[in-house]
Amino acid sequence: MRARYGVPLGIAAAGAAGLLYAAGFEARSFRLRRVTVPVLPPGMRPLRVLQVSDIHMVSGQRKKQRWLRSLAGLRPDFVINTGDNLSDPEAVPEVLDALGPLMEFPGAYVFGSNDYYGPTLRNPGRYLLEKTQGRHGLNGNPPVVGAVHNPWEDIRDGFDAAGWLNLTNTRGTLKIEGLSLELTGLDDPHIKRDRYERVAGGPSDTADFSMGVVHAPYLRTLDAFTADAYPLVLAGHTHGGQLCIPFYGALVTNCDLDTDRVKGLSTHTAEGRTSFLHVSAGCGTSRYTPVRFACPPEATLLTLVGRE
Repeated sequence: MRARYGVPLGIAAAGAAGLLYAAGFEARSFRLRRVTVPVLPPGMRPLRVLQVSDIHMVSGQRKKQRWLRSLAGLRPDFVINTGDNLSDPEAVPEVLDALGPLMEFPGAYVFGSNDYYGPTLRNPGRYLLEKTQGRHGLNGNPPVVGAVHNPWEDIRDGFDAAGWLNLTNTRGTLKIEGLSLELTGLDDPHIKRDRYERVAGGPSDTADFSMGVVHAPYLRTLDAFTADAYPLVLAGHTHGGQLCIPFYGALVTNCDLDTDRVKGLSTHTAEGRTSFLHVSAGCGTSRYTPVRFACPPEATLLTLVGRE
C-alpha cells in the first residue's frame, strides 16, 4: 500500500512545495539587474537609466512598495516606466506613493493594458494554447465584456504632475545636464492601441540621443523602431515568462516575440538595421496568478555608454 501511494503523494508534496516557493518567496524576491549598453554617440558621457515595469500593484503589497521606494538610492539620470502599474483599481495611491521618490528624477512612461483594464481570472493554459495557435493580444477590446476600467487617469495625472513625459503615441524630450534626449513612445500593442504612423520618421537631427519605448514588444513595433534607426528600444509586458523551467527558460512571452528574448538585453534586426532591445521581466504578477518560478521580479539599471 505504501509503495502504491508513495509516488503520487511525493509528486503532490513536491508540487505543493514548488507552489509555496513560487508564491511565498520568489514572487517577493525583488532584484536589481545591471546592464551596460553601447549605444551612445562617441564622446557622450554615460547615462544611467532605471527601467521599472509591470508593477501590477495590489493594495497592501508593502514589501514591493518599500523596494520600489528604495530604488531612488541608485540616483539614476532618468527613469523609464514601461507600464502595467496596476492589478487592483484601489492601488493607485500606493503606486504613486511607491514611485514618489523616483518621480524626483526626470522620467517618462507608457501604459499597458492592465493600466486601462482590471485583470480577470483566466486559465493559464490559454497562454500556451494561444502560442500554438499564433494568437496574441486582445484584438483591441477589453479582456471581457464588462471588464473593470482602472482609474488610469489618476496615475497619468500623478506622473504628469511630477514632470514625467507621457509617451502615448508621441515624442518627448528630456534635458539631462545639457544633453537632449528624444524619447518616442507607443501605447500598448497588446490591445492594439499603438499608432506608429503618428511618430514615424526616426530620430530627429537635433537630439543628442534617441530611443523607443513601448509596453509590449510585438514584432511590428520592434520592426518599425529598428527600421527608423532607433538604437535602443525598452519594453516590458512578458514578465520574463513568469513560470520558467530551470536550465531551459520561458515557455511563453504573451506576445509574438520569441522566448529567447523574453527578458534582458538582445538585438533586433529589420530592413538591414539593428537595434538593441531590452525587455524587463517586471516586478509584479497578476493578482490572480501571484507566482513566479525561476524568474525573480526585477528592475533594471541600464548604463548607456558610447558605441565601440
